[in-house]
Amino acid sequence: MIRIGYAPGAYDLFHIGHLNLLRRAREHCEYLIAGVVADEVLIRHKGVAPVIPLAERLEIVRNVRFVDAAVPALTNDKVDIWKDLRFNVLFKGNDWQGTEKGNKLERDFAALGVEVVYFPYTLSTSSSALRRTLQNIDALAGHTSSGSDLERAA
Repeated sequence: MIRIGYAPGAYDLFHIGHLNLLRRAREHCEYLIAGVVADEVLIRHKGVAPVIPLAERLEIVRNVRFVDAAVPALTNDKVDIWKDLRFNVLFKGNDWQGTEKGNKLERDFAALGVEVVYFPYTLSTSSSALRRTLQNIDALAGHTSSGSDLERAA
C-alpha cells in the first residue's frame, strides 16, 4: 500500500521550520499532501490573520519539491479533511505530542488506521517569532518617522 502523507500548516511567512517539516514528511511517505490552512480558519482557531494570503501560500508550498499536492484546509477538523483526502499518515510538529489535542488526534486517527508521526519543532524560527519581529520593525519605523517629522517641524 502506498503511504499517503498529510502535513497541515499555515505555512505563513514560509521559513526553514516549514521546509524541515515537509522534507521529513516526504521521507516517510511516497506521496505528500500539504494542507495549507485557510485564512478564516487561522483567524477562528488561532486568533491570527496570516501575513501572506492563502492563494500565495498555496503557490509557495505547491512549488516545494517535497510536496506532491497542496490543498487548502478549509476546516480545522483533521478527520473531516481525511474523509476527502484518505491519507494514511499525518505529520505534526512535536509541540502537539503529549498534549490534550495531540492525544485526541492520535485516538481519532488510530480508529481510522492512520498513523500520526511527530517531527521536532524548529525552535529557532517560527511564524509567530517572525510576525513579532515585523511588528517591532513597524513600531520602530513609526516611532522613527514621527520623530523625524517632529525634528523637521522644529
